[in-house]
Amino acid sequence: MTSLFDFAQSSDAAKWQIVNDGVMGGRSSSQASIVKLDTGEDAMRFAGNLSLENNGGFASVRSRPSGSLGLDPGETIVLRVKGDGRRYTFNLYTPDRRTAFSYQMEFATTAGQWTEVKLPVDQFVAHSFGRRMANMRLTPSQVQSIGILLGDKKPGPFEILIDSIMVQ
Repeated sequence: MTSLFDFAQSSDAAKWQIVNDGVMGGRSSSQASIVKLDTGEDAMRFAGNLSLENNGGFASVRSRPSGSLGLDPGETIVLRVKGDGRRYTFNLYTPDRRTAFSYQMEFATTAGQWTEVKLPVDQFVAHSFGRRMANMRLTPSQVQSIGILLGDKKPGPFEILIDSIMVQ
């Protein structure tokens, strides 16, 4: 497996940015930070409060674009996460994306348990403003940024720890 992100240093947090529903007038809040686990390893903590007020309802963290991530057809993204029992969306962003456009795949978490999540690159589906876009195919080599989004329409606090993001 090849590592995309392993969060080994506190400076790794600078490679990520928060994008919440405030860009559309919503009131959700979130933050991302590098935390030390009980094992001594580091992980990214993405946590906050999801609000449905003022037409809100999503919180996200995404990597800052830095050129192609080198994904190929047939590969699988493998996450090691410890969630809160909620369903999150993993996003792939390409440079030709329009506003609120990404290729998406949902994944479930188990509250308080580390889980390995496998997301086949060929199964990501194009979405714009939360709507599925028919007939748009991902070219994996064009992916320059990734992200994790919570938009399950359930207001309240959330937290997910991401230990690693790999490709196999």
